[in-house]
Amino acid sequence: MPEIYQVDAFTEVPFHGNPAAVCLLYDARDSEWMQAVAMEMNLSETAFVRPRDDGFELRWFSPATEVNLCGHATLASAHVLWEAGLLPADSEAKFDTRSGRLVARRHAHEIELDFPADPTTPLADDVALHAILGQPVLSLHRGREDWLVELDSEAAVRDCRPDLARIAALPARGLIITARDGGGFDFVSRFFAPGVGVDEDPVTGSAHCTLAGYWAERLGKSSMTAWQASARCGSLGVRLAGDRVFLTGRAVTVMRGELTA
Repeated sequence: MPEIYQVDAFTEVPFHGNPAAVCLLYDARDSEWMQAVAMEMNLSETAFVRPRDDGFELRWFSPATEVNLCGHATLASAHVLWEAGLLPADSEAKFDTRSGRLVARRHAHEIELDFPADPTTPLADDVALHAILGQPVLSLHRGREDWLVELDSEAAVRDCRPDLARIAALPARGLIITARDGGGFDFVSRFFAPGVGVDEDPVTGSAHCTLAGYWAERLGKSSMTAWQASARCGSLGVRLAGDRVFLTGRAVTVMRGELTA
C-alpha cells in the first residue's frame, strides 16, 4: 500500500509553515486516483512521488486540480525521501515534473530547491483591484500563472481581507500581494488561489519564483529573506541566479501512515 506523510514545510516548528501530504508510490496510479487522494487530504497540495531510473517522478494536486509547480510540496517530498532513508543524506533529490527537472539539495538542517525563475511584466493598473483588496495598489504585474500586486506597507499586506470570489474570477491561477518589510526580512507576501481550491496558501514556494525577480530589481540584491504573513506563516531564503531561483527552508514531519484504498 502507498505510504503517506504530512509534512510542515518552510518551518522547523510543527503546525506552522505550509502542510503538504507526500504519497510514496511504487507502481503507477492514474490521475483520477491522485485527485481523489488530494481531495481526501484536503491540504493545499498533495505530492505523489514515484522512483525512476535517474530520480523521481513528482506530481502535485490541490483539492481541485493538478498544478504545474509547487514549492512547499517539493521541499516536503525531498525531506521525506531523506528522512525515510530512500536517498542518502548527501545525495540530491532529482524530480521530473510538469516544470521540468527540479533538484533539491540538503545543507545541514536546510533544504535548497532549484526552481525556474518567473519574470514579471507590468499590467495596466485596474481600479477593481483596490475594491478586491481594500488597499491602495502601488503596482500590478503578471508572471506565468499568477498576478503580483505591490501594496504600500507590510501592515497593508498583513491586514488585507480580500474578496476571494472576485480573485477566483481573475484570469490567473492566483494573486500574490507583497510589500517591503520594515523588520528583519526583505519583503513580505501572501498568496490567494481560490480558483484552484486554495483560499489562502500558508507559504508558497512557487510564488517566490515570481517574487524573486520582482524584488531583486527593486532592492538591488540577488539574495533575500522573505516572510509569508499567513496565519500559519513561514520564512524562506530566496536567491536569484539568471533564469533560476534557489529557495531555502526547513521541514518537519507531523504524521506518517498508509493508504488502504
